[in-house]
Amino acid sequence: MQEIPPLTVRKVAEANLPTEFGHFRIHGFEGTAEGRREEAVAVVMGDLSTPEPVLVRIHSQCLTGDVFHSLRCDCRAQLELALEAVAAEGRGLVIYEKKEGRGIGLLNKIRAYELQDSGADTVEANEQLGFRSDLREYELPAAILRHFGVAGVRLLTNNPEKIAALEANGVKVVERVPCQVLGNGENAVYLRTKKDRMGHMLEL
Repeated sequence: MQEIPPLTVRKVAEANLPTEFGHFRIHGFEGTAEGRREEAVAVVMGDLSTPEPVLVRIHSQCLTGDVFHSLRCDCRAQLELALEAVAAEGRGLVIYEKKEGRGIGLLNKIRAYELQDSGADTVEANEQLGFRSDLREYELPAAILRHFGVAGVRLLTNNPEKIAALEANGVKVVERVPCQVLGNGENAVYLRTKKDRMGHMLEL
């Protein structure tokens, strides 16, 4: 198997980000390697240099949920929960990755929606399009955490793959903080598929 070259990561810029949840700093990062380029932002509050584990959420871009308030998923509600949790503690960060549709991209995600409208679940739809159920890797978020000197995190997630991926990239997950939000009726099959077919730690 051909070895995948590691990402070279650099911070591009940072700025103030006042939000309805509180005042953050937003940092833009770029990761490059031969044949690939990734972008992400880190929305940061408080002093991350202290030794206590940092509250962290790694959130994948979801245009339909985050922007258009789609009820098909729980993405926007999870993002807001994470920002509220960081603001309540006064310290932490949310890493927002451009990994639409679990990494398959926006237009393929809409194709997957079309298949779901015909009865496929999210895993089946991705597979019918020729993808794995989840294409995301977490090398860039781990590099961003190392940039801030964060060695240990309290990770806001229901996804065991995120925990394993961070630890494989040298970031210790000292605690999993549940990131479960209320279902809305429209996303019941979506949440059940996450739990039953992808191993997400959800109470349904």
